[in-house]
Amino acid sequence: MKKSNSEQIRIQDHYTGKKNWMKWGPYLSERQWGTVREDYSEDGEAWDYFPHEHARSRTYRWGEDGIAGICDEFCNLCFAVALWNGKDPIIKERLFGLTGKEGNHGEDVKELYYYLDNTPTHSYMKHLYKYPMQAFPYEDLLLTNRQSSKQDPEYELIDTGVFDKSNYWDVFTEYAKNNEDDILIKITIYNRSLKKAKISVLPTLWFRNLWSFGLMQEKPVIKLSPKQKEFGQVSLRHTELGEYNFYFQNPARTLFTDNETNKKLIFGLPDENPFVKDAINDAIVNNDFDILENITEGTKFTPLYELEIEAGERFELRLRLSKSEAGHDPLGSDFTAVFSEKIKEADEFYNELCVEDPELKNIQRQAFAGMLWSKQYYNIDIPRWLNGDPGQPKPSQKRKKGRNSDWFTLNNEDIISMPDKWEYPWYAAWDLAFHCVPLAMIDPDFAKNQLILFLREWYMRPNGQLPAYEWKFCDVNPPVHAWACMQVYRIEKEKTSKGDIDFLKKAFQKLLINFTWWVNRKDHNDNNVFEGGFLGLDNIGVFDRSAFIPGGGHLEQADGTSWMAMYCMNMLDMALEISQEDDTFEDVA
Repeated sequence: MKKSNSEQIRIQDHYTGKKNWMKWGPYLSERQWGTVREDYSEDGEAWDYFPHEHARSRTYRWGEDGIAGICDEFCNLCFAVALWNGKDPIIKERLFGLTGKEGNHGEDVKELYYYLDNTPTHSYMKHLYKYPMQAFPYEDLLLTNRQSSKQDPEYELIDTGVFDKSNYWDVFTEYAKNNEDDILIKITIYNRSLKKAKISVLPTLWFRNLWSFGLMQEKPVIKLSPKQKEFGQVSLRHTELGEYNFYFQNPARTLFTDNETNKKLIFGLPDENPFVKDAINDAIVNNDFDILENITEGTKFTPLYELEIEAGERFELRLRLSKSEAGHDPLGSDFTAVFSEKIKEADEFYNELCVEDPELKNIQRQAFAGMLWSKQYYNIDIPRWLNGDPGQPKPSQKRKKGRNSDWFTLNNEDIISMPDKWEYPWYAAWDLAFHCVPLAMIDPDFAKNQLILFLREWYMRPNGQLPAYEWKFCDVNPPVHAWACMQVYRIEKEKTSKGDIDFLKKAFQKLLINFTWWVNRKDHNDNNVFEGGFLGLDNIGVFDRSAFIPGGGHLEQADGTSWMAMYCMNMLDMALEISQEDDTFEDVA
């Protein structure tokens, strides 16, 4: 029998409960602003209620976002990379893009970034962000796209000319896990231009604000520790996470503030103190650090590195987040050895898994990296979202008859595979079914858990309907869940020579409820011709097929009927497979 490689052993240890290798991962969203989760408006205009220009100053309720970021599985503590080229009106803390109304083809991220590598346990990860040396063209992107018609191509960041003559920075962010709670971080900044240039780098660590919403009693803290000769250090304390240490190369400054809304700027209300979410941004952009001088604790922290890098040269920053107390040199030879080891182990994992052709192997490996980087912490509790939090302004009563108000049993807090962490930073049930098929090739347990998750009672409604997506949970997508379950089952069976019948049994019982919902709710005339929402080619219809038809009537669709025929075949296939080991399923088959 072939010996398991190190990454496979980590995967096995995780799913057998020996170790929690997936406690930390790339679970930080790339856009939390403009989401339905953060929308407490009366009219349901999520893009307008929490726009990009509020994001640097206003506390999120249901998550966080950042560039090349990580967080723990409950998004208590987050880390991401922030940058400033000395010309932008704001520091680059998060990716910029256009809202659904601003883009000529809908919402559209306007950045250049790449998911280069990742392993299933996130033992090694690599990300690339390209940052212009010129002022980031926020207004140009906004105005040009707004003036473009739907027939025009999208006006992208590269079209603005900011990357001409290679006047940009390549910012590589890499992570390596020494163990479950010892995460090494390396940020390498390349000057791709033909001249020496300056850049400010802000590796930022912060606690998600749960205390303002009545979700925790004791406010967490990040506190400066005595400075060492070779490195700086802060200690962290959180009631759920416990204690951590964060080590970093000695910077120009250490900056602390709190992850609290700038009420004066956003709402015109007085702030309790000046240590608000955007205080670090304002200090850097205005070159005024007086307010933050001598502050040594907070809930948001960054060491500030003011770098000047020669043309074609690079600078490497090393940081480390760990539960362990460091030795005399946490960023030295041991750091180098761990990174080398994890890169080697990632190579071994993919060399055994991927196709032999080197070029195709590179494409496949980066495709897997994209899938793994697209895991995201997702949280919404519909009753609390509708009713509001204690100590916060009461939402409009109209919301109780508005969007998603009939999904009172939905309460999600999980790591979920996203369609895209900027353009679609929310799950879509039928997208997720397709995601699970390639994910099963590298982590079948994660794929199975995702499929079962959406059949649990805190996702599926009591009547059997699966939640579609947060813009409209009651929308109807093609019933592909059973198909995905069988695909994942067979992929794992081919890999391990043993199929997980228990997984199929769990899925089958809940899918029967969903199947019954389809039959009872989507066959208006009981003639086996089915209605449905986004079916067939996604969004191809010239009108919303889920909407009420003026003057009455209903729509019967050929594609809905064909999907149901496939659903029947998938359920039959599943029942036959189970019945090979459990003959009580023969009657169902």
